[in-house]
Amino acid sequence: MRYPSPIHFLQGAALTLLLASCAAQSDTKDYAAFVNPFIGTGGHGHTYPGAVVPSGMIHPSPDTRILGWDACSGYYDTDSIINGFSHLHLSGTGCGDYGEVLLMPTVGQQRIGQPTDEQTLPYASRFSHQKEVATPGYYAVQLDTYGVQAELTASSRVAMHRYTFPESDEAGFILDLDYSLQGQYNRALSLEVVNDSTLRGYKNTNSWAWRHDVWFQAVFSKPFTCDIITDTIQQANGRRPKPVKKALLHFATTEGEQVLVKVALSSVDAEGAEKNLAEIPHWDFDRVKEAARADWNRYLGKIDIDTQNEEQRTVFYTALYHTGISPSLFTDMDGRYRGLDREVHTAEAGKPMYTIFSLWDTFRALHPLLTIVDPAQNSRYIQALLTQYQEGGILPMWELAGNYTGTMIGYHAVPVIVDAYMKGDRSFDAELALKACLRSAEYDTIAPIATTEYLKHAALMPISKYYKNSIGYVPCDKENEAVAKGLEYAYNDWCISQLASALGHEEVAQRYADLGKGYRHYFDPSVRFMRGKDLQGNWRTPFSPRSSNHREDDYCEGTAWQWTWFVPHDVEGLVELMGGRDAFVGKLDSLFTADSALEGDLVSADISGLIGQYAHGNEPSHHILHLYNKVGEPWKTQELVDNVLHNQYFNDPNGLSGNEDCGQMSAWYILNAMGFYQICPGLPEYSIGRPLFDKVTIQLPNGKQFRIETVNNSASNKYIASATLNGQPLPNPFFTHTQLMEGGTLQLVMTDQPAEWK
Repeated sequence: MRYPSPIHFLQGAALTLLLASCAAQSDTKDYAAFVNPFIGTGGHGHTYPGAVVPSGMIHPSPDTRILGWDACSGYYDTDSIINGFSHLHLSGTGCGDYGEVLLMPTVGQQRIGQPTDEQTLPYASRFSHQKEVATPGYYAVQLDTYGVQAELTASSRVAMHRYTFPESDEAGFILDLDYSLQGQYNRALSLEVVNDSTLRGYKNTNSWAWRHDVWFQAVFSKPFTCDIITDTIQQANGRRPKPVKKALLHFATTEGEQVLVKVALSSVDAEGAEKNLAEIPHWDFDRVKEAARADWNRYLGKIDIDTQNEEQRTVFYTALYHTGISPSLFTDMDGRYRGLDREVHTAEAGKPMYTIFSLWDTFRALHPLLTIVDPAQNSRYIQALLTQYQEGGILPMWELAGNYTGTMIGYHAVPVIVDAYMKGDRSFDAELALKACLRSAEYDTIAPIATTEYLKHAALMPISKYYKNSIGYVPCDKENEAVAKGLEYAYNDWCISQLASALGHEEVAQRYADLGKGYRHYFDPSVRFMRGKDLQGNWRTPFSPRSSNHREDDYCEGTAWQWTWFVPHDVEGLVELMGGRDAFVGKLDSLFTADSALEGDLVSADISGLIGQYAHGNEPSHHILHLYNKVGEPWKTQELVDNVLHNQYFNDPNGLSGNEDCGQMSAWYILNAMGFYQICPGLPEYSIGRPLFDKVTIQLPNGKQFRIETVNNSASNKYIASATLNGQPLPNPFFTHTQLMEGGTLQLVMTDQPAEWK
């Protein structure tokens, strides 16, 4: 198993500096030492190992692949070549984008031209994982083809590179501006030499983010001579002609000479990129690396765990690390950013803009986790969403680089906002938030954005004339993914009813509470599944609960087995639909014992991490394990949570059972490993599962602590015999957000036998 220890290959001065860095932090706990950024870089995790700070704008990381689903982040563990180091990456997404401004050191003749295959650039280098290091805020690798050691670190807005060259009269760099991940089309490129140590340029790409503007400025510590390559090539497979712009830099080096590079980006203009460089006014690489590590230790130190299992410690703190990567800062040093209206705006003081809002995923666990460990940061994200609503006309559903991508379903900015408000967050304008939520509920958020003019009017398309104004449900013969959409709309609308009621808008609250019952339309009692229904009220036939046709059926990245349970806001109503408690429990039991086989011509690759037909590798299933707590059989929740914690999260590149999805997969682990989970964001209540560690201490932002103490904890003792909160017995396996934030101790006594709650 590869573990990110720098001792494998750093020698001499580099190792001395690293050890000095660790010694300098000896007065505080070095949580970053427990993180393995390679977790999730294999399998279908889609993470990357590069250097980033919490919520940082810039993400320098190695790129080993250009195309493919498992190359969404640009890096894949089984690869043995590196194309270079680009500066923007997505952590664990199911769609790919980014890969801006690729930089590659070279020694000898510089090879350019078309890729030797669809994944490998002519100037790529071989590398070995045995000569690779990743820790929070730092990445290093030996580029075997060139004999160059590459190191990366970063501040919030600036990437810093350090390259150790061999002796050569033909050393240099290739800065590849037209390179990008996932075959983005470059609309416009410009590249210029400012002086003998500075390059700057601009690119506008069209991909998942339909119009992505990036300006960059790169400053080198060593003067260079430069050739600018400009061309247009005809791409294979009938793709549009590709504009080419590359800078070929040349200089001579002595043995062991270090050349440093600072790169800053901006979504606004060249001046913004130049100003962002001021965030690192010096050339001290190790100082930046130490500052990045300190930033991560402040974030990771919000939760302290007591365990003798070092593998589980690593999995836990790596998961917490993954929850801190995105959303990402999108505001330049001078406060400017590019809004969803594609215009340049200046952020108000204390209200920076952020990007990468993977809300279909992150409303479930990432944002609820942040309401506990960093509510101020969560509030900043909410303010950014509300600003995006004001500038773009509607809350985003999956925002990227100042673009409405229209990806996924539902309107899940709503539960993020409502959950925070119901937990006491009063930092944002709640009336504005309600207005924004209602706008999302009444208009289509999945229409493709094609032009700036269309963007300004994108909110004018009704979300579903059938759902809101006609028959009360989404007919499967008129809309794709109808069942999943309808279930998510019902939950989102229930959230709106909660906010409206809290603000005293009772008529609105009642209307949306009624809409929250809309899930009932999709339940077919003859098969006891949520099922597609056409405009005439007929059930979809043929029907199989294990059938999947990715993004082209009645569900979304799942089957009827997984989606039937998505009624987090009204479990009692779902129990009633199922025929009562015993029938509900029997049906839920069958989910975990059913044959895991799937059917269909294009089974969704997202359906992974299967226990029976429960799919932990994708988000729609994430609340299901805790439903047993709602019907009086908590030992089943404990047993299943234990199963997932031990069998679907590992200290290994293939250590995630599905896409990381911008922190959601890891946030589920963090909450459940601590011993609880929120079934329904918007309802500030936590369901108790199976705590993994002997003791967990959460450092609350009000200066208090909340502790979870696990007595008689062992691998076999996975059931809870008794529970107390601040010394008082808990009458059921739930406690409130208010109780948590007041601080105190939740003590859970464990046993090896299933036990009634007492």
